[in-house]
Amino acid sequence: MDEITELDEKTLLGSIVRWRTEHLSTRQFTLILSFFVGLFAAIAAYCLHWLIKQIQLLLTAGFSISSFNWLYLVFPVVGIYLTSLFVRYIVKDNISHGITRVLYAISSKRSRLKGHNCWSSVVASAITIGFGGSVGAEAPIVLTGSAIGSNLGQLFKLDNRTLMLLVGCGASAAIAGIYKAPIAGLVFTLEVLMVDLTMASLLPILIACVTATCFTYIFVGTESMFTFHIDEAWVIERVPASVLFGVFCGLISLYFMRTMTACENMFAAMKNHTYLRLIVGGVILSSLIFLFPSLYGEGLSSVNILLNGETESDWSQILNNSLFYGHNHLLVLYIGLVLFTKVFATSATNGSGGCGGTFAPSLFIGAFGGFFFARLWNIYQVGIYIPEKNFTLLGMAGVMAGVMHSPLTAMFLIAEITGGYQLLLPLMIVCISSYLTINIFEPHSIYGMRLARQGKLITHHTDRSILTLMNLESIIDKDYIAVRPDMQLGDLVHAISRSHTSFIPVLDAGGSLVGEIDVTKIRHIMFRTELYQKFSVAQIMTQSPATLRRNDPMEEVMGKFDKTDAAFLPVLDENNKLLGFISRTRMYAMYRQMVADFSTE
Repeated sequence: MDEITELDEKTLLGSIVRWRTEHLSTRQFTLILSFFVGLFAAIAAYCLHWLIKQIQLLLTAGFSISSFNWLYLVFPVVGIYLTSLFVRYIVKDNISHGITRVLYAISSKRSRLKGHNCWSSVVASAITIGFGGSVGAEAPIVLTGSAIGSNLGQLFKLDNRTLMLLVGCGASAAIAGIYKAPIAGLVFTLEVLMVDLTMASLLPILIACVTATCFTYIFVGTESMFTFHIDEAWVIERVPASVLFGVFCGLISLYFMRTMTACENMFAAMKNHTYLRLIVGGVILSSLIFLFPSLYGEGLSSVNILLNGETESDWSQILNNSLFYGHNHLLVLYIGLVLFTKVFATSATNGSGGCGGTFAPSLFIGAFGGFFFARLWNIYQVGIYIPEKNFTLLGMAGVMAGVMHSPLTAMFLIAEITGGYQLLLPLMIVCISSYLTINIFEPHSIYGMRLARQGKLITHHTDRSILTLMNLESIIDKDYIAVRPDMQLGDLVHAISRSHTSFIPVLDAGGSLVGEIDVTKIRHIMFRTELYQKFSVAQIMTQSPATLRRNDPMEEVMGKFDKTDAAFLPVLDENNKLLGFISRTRMYAMYRQMVADFSTE
């Protein structure tokens, strides 16, 4: 038998790791891995879109465009049910909200994503979207790409900081591969995932983006996802309309975020009633798709109709398969209703057990919002004529900028996927106006909202990022000497002689913290042997100035130390049992070391 085949996998991997350590620096090896991350992300994106397309062709090939189709009431529910079965019995883990999970992994899991995330989201979202779930494929692919980067890094025993970079490579490669937009992929990682831009991080992310884009060209050709041809050049007289439209996009973004949060909270309240969630979500989703077939799946074909239409008959194709077919005079009403209901369809899909993201829905709502705004503007002749198709394009960028808090990503993505670079200036105006508007109401993106409220969101501020990346568990000192409240002073002095700290916790019989002994405060009596039998621990102990919980954000932990000026603070579990204590000196030493490591390039 060949010598290599006699080696077990662990030994072979260990040999590769040793060879890499001896011959390649971490930076060089990261560049190599970034290429493979880009390749695998492109393959995952291709597989997902191929699966979605095949499922949709199989289910809807025989649908009549001139009338409604009853099967729209059935397919979405079946898809969600199949997805929930797949997640419950095969994956056995939560894979929803892909980009939020990537942010959480970066912020709280030290960039470690599970191995199944490399494929589970692809299968689950293909079933959900193929059967009509009104969500996007981008978030699942971002999670998949990030998981590929994370698991490659873990496989080769790379440090946490390099893992974070590889997660960023995977996310950017996913966006670049899906949309054939390498610049947007790079900017997405910097804006949304908030990975700091340094020369050490720029090159691997660029390699991943370019690799993913090139292989996507090989797989599916060089055509853009959306086709767009500008018919009427932008003129300076449209600045007021563009600014006003940007504000409108910001308000749409606010509506989208607030409504989705409320709907998700409603479904979360039913988390212990699986079939009730399925019924409620399925009824909502199926009813909306039956009335408005544009909500079926990602809805990209409807967006292309709005982007390419030139006459009323062109745009009226969007009414196909619906009760509105043949009623072209109701086009604006239909567009407005779809704009209003898309968020409910997306929330119902995910809330009832489906798998998908909000990336594509934000583009969808933006496109419909842009057409709706321009059509009403022109009908009522508010000012200079504005082309509907141009504002459809601008709306995609405007709502995406607001929902994701990423104006640069929105500008470059829309310009790249449509070839609409001639509209770069109005894209800037709309994205900036939308972002400034939403920022008044929501300081974080739809992905970072919940993590920010829990103090688990990494940011571009280095000091806050370090606090987020610090692991509270790693600095808890569990080697302590505890005493009881009824212990005599003499026994306490003996315990102090065995302790390596000046902090002595006082625990009751059940192990709960009832107080503490600060050795520096009892020096006036601890050496007087005549008092050893006259004082008990209960008489001289003090209450801790503050207590910590194991899940407290590090920013809050530091705040308590600063407020109390304590040298040690106890850490308690959910039942008030003492886990250990944290030393102020040790915590700040780790903080300073991480700042130094974070800044070294």
